[in-house]
Order: sequence, then C-alpha cells, then structure tokens
Amino acid sequence: MDWKNLYPILESKPELGKPTIADIGCGFGGLLAALSPKLPNNLILGMEIRVQVTNYVEDRIIALRKKFANEGAGYQNIAVLRGNAMKFLPNFFEKGQLEKMFFCFPDPHFKQRKHKARIVTTTLLSEYAFVLRPGGIIYTITDVKDLHEWMVKHLEAHPLFERLPEEWERQDICVKVMTTETEEGKKVSRNKGSKYIACFKRLEDH
Repeated sequence: MDWKNLYPILESKPELGKPTIADIGCGFGGLLAALSPKLPNNLILGMEIRVQVTNYVEDRIIALRKKFANEGAGYQNIAVLRGNAMKFLPNFFEKGQLEKMFFCFPDPHFKQRKHKARIVTTTLLSEYAFVLRPGGIIYTITDVKDLHEWMVKHLEAHPLFERLPEEWERQDICVKVMTTETEEGKKVSRNKGSKYIACFKRLEDH
C-alpha cells in the first residue's frame, strides 16, 4: 500500500510511515474524528464495506481538514478505505503493523446461521493477531449482550490474546472515546441502553 495519497501529513512527517490504528467497520467516522487530535503521531485508518457510508466519511474528513487547515496538521492523520476487512485485511496491513484495532458496535448477526458472519471468529482472530504487534490492543464495544459474550468467549479462547482488566479500561483514553464519540454509542446513550466493553492485549508469539 502507498499511503501518501490518503494521508497529507506524510508530506511533512514521512516518519509516520503507515497506519498503526484501524477502526474496522468505521461507520460514519465518529471514532476517527475523535481519535485524530488525541493521537497526532499515529496514522488511523477506518475500513467500511458500504459504499455510500465510505463516501460520507471521505467528505467528512475533507471538511474537517479544510476547517482546521490553519491549525497545523488537523485531521491529516485519518483516512477511510472501502473494503471487506473480513476477507482482505492482510492485503492492507503487514505482520505486526497495528497497535490498536477497534470493533465498535459491529453487526450482531442475531440468527444462529449468520453467526459465522460475525467480525470476531476463531479464524479471523488469527488474522487480527497477524497484523497486530505484540502488546497491541483489540477494543470491542457493543450494546448487544449476546454478541459481547460471543466476542469475549472467542478472544479468551485464542492463545494470542489476554483480556485486560476493567481498571485498565477505566484509565485508557481510547476506551473513553470509543464509548462516547461514535454515532452508535451516542444513539445507545440517548436510548439509555447498555454498553458492553472488552479489551484484549496481543501476547508475544509462543
């Protein structure tokens, strides 16, 4: 991947190199926009499968860059790509490239026969482990208890992931942003729904 076309900041900061944070199924880009100023030394990539939603996020990023053009590198470190992360993730990222991966309010695929389409499965977790560096973090949040339990069960069963304690979650800025700044998260708050969070650390290869 040549990332220069997506990230204008690489003109002045080529050392940033490649995206190290990925929001898988980024929706309308709320997490990208919120993380951008908080993690100015990381390139953050949103991946979204829906064409119109991807176009919306592209326009949103362009508008933010224009609005904050006089404030240094405002929002130049975020970008969106249309793609199916479940099929093509290793086409975009090298082994150990990512520090953080976010799965915010993924499609619950309620029906039993659709469970194999969920974004967290045993097979996919091995791909996520490939692109995450040791010590990297998978962040998950959902308002569906059944899906939360499914994701936790699969992540806990995988030998390369270890759940982080709630105390760590309470202190992590990305957990706070993920909980409050995504469009889905705001909708759940408005509806007074529950949010279930689980974060897992990528372990060293055995």
